[in-house]
Amino acid sequence: MVPRLEFVSTSERFAKNVGRSLLSHKAPVLESLHMKIRNHECDDIYLGDIGAWIGIAFARHVREFVLDVYNSFGEPLLFLSSLFCCDTLVTLKLKKSIYIDVPCPVSMKSLRILHLESVTYCKDNESICNLLSGCPNLEELVVHRGDSSYGKNFVIVVPSLKRLSINDSASGWSDGRYVINAPCLEYLKIERLKGYEICLIENVPELVEANIRDVSKTSSENILGSLKSAKRLSLDLSTFEIKCPSGAIFYQLVCLEMYTHRAKWWNLLTLMLDSSPKLQVLKLVDCWSHEQHLDYGWNPYLVGEKWSEPKYVPQCLLSHLEAFVWTRCDWRKEEERKVAAYILRNAIRLKKATFSIRPIEKLKELEKRLEMLKVLNGVVRGSNSCQLVFEFE
Repeated sequence: MVPRLEFVSTSERFAKNVGRSLLSHKAPVLESLHMKIRNHECDDIYLGDIGAWIGIAFARHVREFVLDVYNSFGEPLLFLSSLFCCDTLVTLKLKKSIYIDVPCPVSMKSLRILHLESVTYCKDNESICNLLSGCPNLEELVVHRGDSSYGKNFVIVVPSLKRLSINDSASGWSDGRYVINAPCLEYLKIERLKGYEICLIENVPELVEANIRDVSKTSSENILGSLKSAKRLSLDLSTFEIKCPSGAIFYQLVCLEMYTHRAKWWNLLTLMLDSSPKLQVLKLVDCWSHEQHLDYGWNPYLVGEKWSEPKYVPQCLLSHLEAFVWTRCDWRKEEERKVAAYILRNAIRLKKATFSIRPIEKLKELEKRLEMLKVLNGVVRGSNSCQLVFEFE
């Protein structure tokens, strides 16, 4: 039987239990080893033991290794380049208080999945470049960076990569940059990227799906212009910083999801509709209620800001759009009603329009909502076969 081992530090006997368990298993292959270690276990001697445990696991040809260390009172665990030398390892996940030092290229020929979550890197981008260059068959990379991660540049060059997720909660660097070169990439997710001078996505011709959320003070033109091959897009971006490079037409895009809780969000919608001639599915999502906007002082509707209908009806409305979904629509502002009515009037191939609405307890608000639904239901639709659906969450 191929063992799967998981250890969570809960007592002072943890170190003895781990060592004894690893040595007692005689199977030639260790399927997986998970270790979760917290503050009270992280003394100097204990951190030395971890290296020995990893050595035992690698000698047993471990296929999946997950190390989660949290040490808020001391130095992070040093994960040396000599540990990145297991040719049987398929999945490697390193989390939190781990210091990665890879001064020279390594070799992990079997590695398919790599997660680096809130770890620290030595020598800025050198360690990550040496690590990735030693993974010729890597298919999935997840990178979470926080304020403790350091390093203003992050370069990802992986020819075999298919899935990439980046979540950067650090404040960013005014002259920092992300560079992505992954010619086989099919899925891309970028979240909370703030303050970087540039995010350059150089080579992603096979991209199928991209999810871009909360990217600010970063050149969004470089990001959007690199997603032209995507078939599905989800965008949650500030329209004040959005620029679509000239000639950027999303010829492959068939499904677009957009969030409507940011100021002047309809400008990005207009741009995307005009740039996506084959769009079939449009989803609008308001993830915040009107009350939440007020509580946080965040008003997506600036005084005097109005939505203007495009001079020409976008090609996707005339020939391809079949499904329109608006999740948690609020209808408190005229602009939302205008956008909905415009799409219903001009989408001549639309088969179904679905509006989901938050529950209302106050009778006065309910009456206003019902009146609005009547108005929307009375809009002359461009498609005679369009089914209008109203749902309450």
